[in-house]
Amino acid sequence: AASADVVLLTTPWAAAQDALQAAGDLAGKVLIDATNPIGPGMVLTHGTTDSGAEQVARWAPSARVVKAFNSIGREVMANPSFGAQHSVLWLCGDDQAACDTVAGLATDIGFEPLRVGPLARARFVEPAALVWITATAALATREFSWGLLRR
Repeated sequence: AASADVVLLTTPWAAAQDALQAAGDLAGKVLIDATNPIGPGMVLTHGTTDSGAEQVARWAPSARVVKAFNSIGREVMANPSFGAQHSVLWLCGDDQAACDTVAGLATDIGFEPLRVGPLARARFVEPAALVWITATAALATREFSWGLLRR
């Protein structure tokens, strides 16, 4: 992490704080928070008045935190194309340049990035991950993603 411009936090929620402490000084770095604040019993530990991403920002106050890559599985990350369509990647953050960096990375690997606002919007993005996780059982597959229908 010391020599990186962009750091991707992908730990289970219970290990996130320790991982950030072990990463050292993240001052000025883009920190992509791909965690989900899910506790025992598959319930969110943060809700409508706070988010895991906002907690991550408090743990790493000098980093430029962007919430992204948390609402889909690794299978889609490996190939975000569905024919001519591309998986939507929701992202949010308070630093526009950091969001631009993450959106560029997402585009480069085949996603359609969709900025949904400031970091506080992670309060809505994180529950979407729980919807996705729950849907994997109902659909009996992890080979699906979020998309947009446009007229």
